[in-house]
Formats: sequence, structure tokens, C-alpha cells
Amino acid sequence: MRMTSCFLLRLLLLAGLAAHEARADSVIYKCVDQNGRVEFTDINKPGCKVLDLPGYVASTPAPAPRAAPAVAMRQGAGRPAAASPNPAGFPRVDTATQKARDDDRRTILEDELRAEERKLADLKRDYNNGEPERQGNEKNYAKYQERVAQMRDNIGRSEKNVEALKREIANIK
Repeated sequence: MRMTSCFLLRLLLLAGLAAHEARADSVIYKCVDQNGRVEFTDINKPGCKVLDLPGYVASTPAPAPRAAPAVAMRQGAGRPAAASPNPAGFPRVDTATQKARDDDRRTILEDELRAEERKLADLKRDYNNGEPERQGNEKNYAKYQERVAQMRDNIGRSEKNVEALKREIANIK
């Protein structure tokens, strides 16, 4: 019984961390109230202790975030100017090297596109317009329907992959 509650406690802690989207520099506190109930939180309350979690970066409370400076904008001015895409000291790649990289990328994407189109054609052939051949282990009609639904999902996923690959190829300069 004790081991099960400990396991559940750890599971709840992990689920809470995942759902909370804890920052890498935030601190997790373990709080125990007067009734002995344990609570894990990122808010420091009286009676709480900082947890030292393995693989977790923080060991001291994170400073409060600073407020962003106010930006005065004229009407119709749009967004404030963004920082330069190539800051000083950022390594540049010469045109020939970049062209070679783009060509390699295009070749790889075109190979992936051909493979995905072959896979899609095979899936559609096996799907047979929604009436694939029943297999020997599908004496139960529900199993057959489940396989057909899975095939339909695979075809949809493959079609989306083909579209995404075509978009990527079109975006290459």
C-alpha cells in the first residue's frame, strides 16, 4: 500500500510538471499542511521546502521576470523593428556553399517525396476504395473495420506528408 501511494505521488508530480509547462529555471516546492497532505507547487508558501530533483536545473528560486519596456507606436506604424537577422559576429556562409547545401537538401527532400508517394500509392492500392480484402485473422467484422480505419488514417497521414514535402521543396531558394 505504501509503495503504491508513493508511485501515485510521483506520477502526479510528473503529470503536474508536464501540464504546468514548468520553466527550466523554475523551482519546485514540496509543501506539507497541518493534516500531513503533501502538495508540489512552483509557488513558495510557508512550510514549503525546495525539491532537489535529479536532472532538474534549478536549485534556487528564480528571480521575478522583468516587465518589458513600453514601446511607443504611432497609429498604423505596425510592429516595432525586429533585431537584424544577421547580428554582428554571426558566421556567414558563402553563396557557393549555401547553394550546395540547398541542392543537397532539395535532393534529400525529393528522394523522401518519391518514397512517400510510393508508400501512398501502395496504401491506396491495399485500401481498394474502402474495401480491402479480409485477412484470415479477421473473422470478427470489428477487427476488419478497425484495420480499414487504420488504413484510412495512414493514407491521410501519408497525403499530408506528401503535401508538406512539396511545400518544403517549393520553399528552397
